[in-house]
Amino acid sequence: MKNEYDVLVIGGGPGGALAAKVAAGSGLSVCIVEKRPAIGTPVRCAEGIEASVLPEFFNEMDPKWISAKIRRAKIVAPDGSSFYLRPAVSGDEVGYILDRKFFDRDLVRQAVDAGAECYIKARAVNAIVEDGYLKGAVLEYGGERSEVRAKVVIAADGVESKFSRYCGIDSTVPLNGIKTCAQYLMTDIDIEPGVIVFSVGRDAAPEGYAWIFPKGERSANVGVCIPGNRSGDGKRARDYLDKYVAEHFPEGKALELMTGGIPVCEPLECTVANGLIVVGDAARLSYPFSGGGIYNAMYSGKLAGEIAVECIAKNDWSRSALMKYDKTWRESKLGGVIRHSYQIKEIFVKLDDNQLNAILNSISNIIVKELSTFSLVRELVKLDPGIFSPKILKDLAWLKNNALNL
Repeated sequence: MKNEYDVLVIGGGPGGALAAKVAAGSGLSVCIVEKRPAIGTPVRCAEGIEASVLPEFFNEMDPKWISAKIRRAKIVAPDGSSFYLRPAVSGDEVGYILDRKFFDRDLVRQAVDAGAECYIKARAVNAIVEDGYLKGAVLEYGGERSEVRAKVVIAADGVESKFSRYCGIDSTVPLNGIKTCAQYLMTDIDIEPGVIVFSVGRDAAPEGYAWIFPKGERSANVGVCIPGNRSGDGKRARDYLDKYVAEHFPEGKALELMTGGIPVCEPLECTVANGLIVVGDAARLSYPFSGGGIYNAMYSGKLAGEIAVECIAKNDWSRSALMKYDKTWRESKLGGVIRHSYQIKEIFVKLDDNQLNAILNSISNIIVKELSTFSLVRELVKLDPGIFSPKILKDLAWLKNNALNL
């Protein structure tokens, strides 16, 4: 590891990998540091992504990235009734369940092939700030601490985002603004091939949901997420997950247990500073309604890499120069969906089981153009617009014309 680079990337997930790939591919010296001993582990998400967004980043898909292809979704109401959300054309592949171990490692490999260096089990333990500028990080690697300087540092270190705090940015997520999650990778279970399942209700997951995401034949990610402020003794995400598994898959076998958090609050007030760009979950850029964040991390990481290249070429990586990153993602469709879906999320978490049953039982095999939570919300508005305030209806009108999958 050298003691100076053009760009230092903190975190080796999809956001950090895309940022490094772009910067290194433009001829900059780039270093990725990942605190864990392996890229892609532990998996801290359900691994689902829309099929339509991947061509934005890749000319072709590597088959080993895909654990399962998704064709429709099943929604289970609190009373146990259910319905399918199906694409308009039968047989369409509307989404994938990734194998993040392969996917994340290949993204970092692409960055390394472009010229970046990558160091695992390398932890940023402090920021180097001089004269109001971030100048790099203090890294702990191989049992030693050293200063590594950079013109631009990209913080892609996830929901905890300790590095942003080292830089003086309050990245603390409020308890009601984070979903605490627990997930098993299970085998020997009966599942519907090509179908993802969401279960809602106070019993299954108060103000959250349980999910089943197929990973192959008789194998799936089975998880539960609830708001942090609803977690407590005997009522943590894993407690609800164990109850859900005991009810639905009593003979199933758990191969892995994964826990973590997802920010479902509003993004950071500002995602740049002098010499710093914050991306992905570290910037709170996951979708507030669904918690999805793989696309968001890749989009913001790629954009961060592009802005870093542009600013370094101009020899100006001040906050004002890097603000192009902050402005661009906020004015993009991604930024709009995050902003408006936050308002919708705030309504849905307040619905009780009777309201959810009444709404969901009114829907039967609805057919939509794409599998997305927006498509579902749009159908709910048609059935019962009275549950939404004029402000929410305005948000939905915006989403209708600018929808990305949520």
